Amino acid sequence: MRIGTVTEIKPLERRVGLTPAVVATLVAHGHEVFIQSGAGEGVGLADAEYANAGGKIVADAPAVFAAAELIVKVKEPQASEIALLTPQHTLFTYLHLAPDPEQTKGLMASGCTAIAYETILDEHGGLPLLTPMSQVAGRMAAQVGAHYLLAPAGGRGLLMGGVPGVAPAKVIILGGGVSGFNAAEIAVGMRADVTIMDISPARLAMLDAHFEGRARTVLSSRGALLELLPTADLVIGCVLVAGASAPKLIKREDLKLMRKGAVLVDVAIDQGGCFETSHATTHVEPTYVVDGVVHYCVANMPGAAPLTSTYALGAATTPYVLALADKGVERALAEVPGFAAGLNIQAGRVVHPAVAASQGLPHA
Repeated sequence: MRIGTVTEIKPLERRVGLTPAVVATLVAHGHEVFIQSGAGEGVGLADAEYANAGGKIVADAPAVFAAAELIVKVKEPQASEIALLTPQHTLFTYLHLAPDPEQTKGLMASGCTAIAYETILDEHGGLPLLTPMSQVAGRMAAQVGAHYLLAPAGGRGLLMGGVPGVAPAKVIILGGGVSGFNAAEIAVGMRADVTIMDISPARLAMLDAHFEGRARTVLSSRGALLELLPTADLVIGCVLVAGASAPKLIKREDLKLMRKGAVLVDVAIDQGGCFETSHATTHVEPTYVVDGVVHYCVANMPGAAPLTSTYALGAATTPYVLALADKGVERALAEVPGFAAGLNIQAGRVVHPAVAASQGLPHA
């Protein structure tokens, strides 16, 4: 198979879809790999490293799309990239289509096969290609939240962990999944006062046992959240409904309950965000203020740690890329457990039910 990867063009996105080690593996399996010149520069990978691994360096994205059947990326394709897709292409990347009807329309019009990392399941019903970036985003969420609580960044002027005689910041984490768990690990490590909310009693029991009293657990409900918001300094939103738009847990009117200079970090922003006042930002301008509350809603949080993120993501995606290349798309989707759940768009139609339901579209 002919496989390609391009330089990511989302603002300040430095990750890359394939590393030289993965390229070498694909070439050893008899495949051709095309790399856009400079694609790995954001993580310190030179063209020569890809060439030494057997990759073919080409000048630009149009050259990659023209040469390759399978396009492996990191972030959702931008408009200029969608324009290069054809029915002969299979696109393998994060898509996050539920809150993005324009991308959905573009991919449908292209006729390509679009497989989303974030909806692939493993044999246990987990999300194996979302997990590594959820780990990064969760850990980052506590760090950026601590930063934006400081006065020069627009926050209340609180030190996350406090000092002897002065209480630490109160942190509420909405959702105790992978990103919420990792956010809690860092927040607890920074000596914050942490409360984790989740709708699953079983998950709360696991979290309670893990943290051994260093973090509280609360069964999530509207009433419980409204009771906690007036005391919150930092709220980290980590809710996830695979493939679908995130539920809006904090409404606009709820902000009046919060202190001026409190911080919201919306890890769910790729799926539309879990705060009603959220809108996607970039690493160029990561925050904005609504009713005195600082919002951090960067849609590619792990892109700020591209080195860590590229290698973590590559380790997870490589078996699936190899399956697509070795078996072909149809066989790979049929034979690899949970892989078919990643299929979002094919032959001009939305085939993932959660994506279709989020946009009011029929699905195949």
